[in-house]
Amino acid sequence: MPARLRLADPDELAAALDRIRAGGEERADLKLVVKHVLAVLEQRAPGHSVEVRVPPYAAVQCIPGVRHTRGTPPAVVETDALTMVALATGELSWADARAQGRVSASGERTDLSTYLPLF
Repeated sequence: MPARLRLADPDELAAALDRIRAGGEERADLKLVVKHVLAVLEQRAPGHSVEVRVPPYAAVQCIPGVRHTRGTPPAVVETDALTMVALATGELSWADARAQGRVSASGERTDLSTYLPLF
C-alpha cells in the first residue's frame, strides 16, 4: 500500500473514533481514521478498477477488475470523511448513504456494500 496510507495504531484509532462519535472530532482525527479505513479497504479489496475518494484526506484505487492508469477513472466513489467513518463502522449502511445522497458513485463495481462495514 502507498506509504501515505497505513494502518493506524489501534489505541490511536480507538481514541480518534471515540472523539468523532462524541462530536468533538478534530481534523487530525478524521485524517487518521480515513487513511486507516482506506488502507483496510485497499487490503480487503485489492485492485485498481475503482477510485474511492474522501477529500481532502485521501483516495485509493481498489476492487478487482480492469486497471486504471491515466486521467479520470471510469469508476469513482466519493464521500465526505464523516460519512466514510459511519460506513466503515456500520453506523450507516451503503444503501442508506446512497439514498441520502451522502455518497456519489459512478461506474461499474462501485457498490461497496460487500466490503463495508470494515470493523
